[in-house]
Amino acid sequence: MTSESLQPQGTPARRTVVAAMGAAGLAVALTACGSDNKSSSGSSTTQNGSNTGSGGSGGGAAAAGSGGTVLAKTADIPEGGGKVLGGVVVTQPTKGEFKAFSSKCTHQGCPVNEVVNGVIKCPCHHSEFSATDGSVKKGPATQPLAAKSITVSGDEIKMA
Repeated sequence: MTSESLQPQGTPARRTVVAAMGAAGLAVALTACGSDNKSSSGSSTTQNGSNTGSGGSGGGAAAAGSGGTVLAKTADIPEGGGKVLGGVVVTQPTKGEFKAFSSKCTHQGCPVNEVVNGVIKCPCHHSEFSATDGSVKKGPATQPLAAKSITVSGDEIKMA
């Protein structure tokens, strides 16, 4: 006799209950982690807070000094270059103009690792992207780096 045959009639088997709980948990997890449909067209701002990017929000409370995660000080980002800061690359193509892009290469998802002479470089397959607009300068990547929305308030560069 199996343990399932010893259960009162009309009571679900333990195996059935465990499977149902697992399915319910998976449904909750998938709902909670749903897709992020936010636009990746972000914007950038100059040191005085004016919007220099296209799309996204460059003003508001974050530009006024409240909210947003501080990524770096403006003095930390070299003119004509940039820095990789976790999942974001912050660049300063021209004096006082700051841009931000995803640090995930669009070829196979490797993290880019440096910004040299206005070029963001991926070490995995040597794709290169423009530090000005994230566009592909050299493949194998065919898609630009996703723009990220940042604000500059005083000497702080923040995620918007």
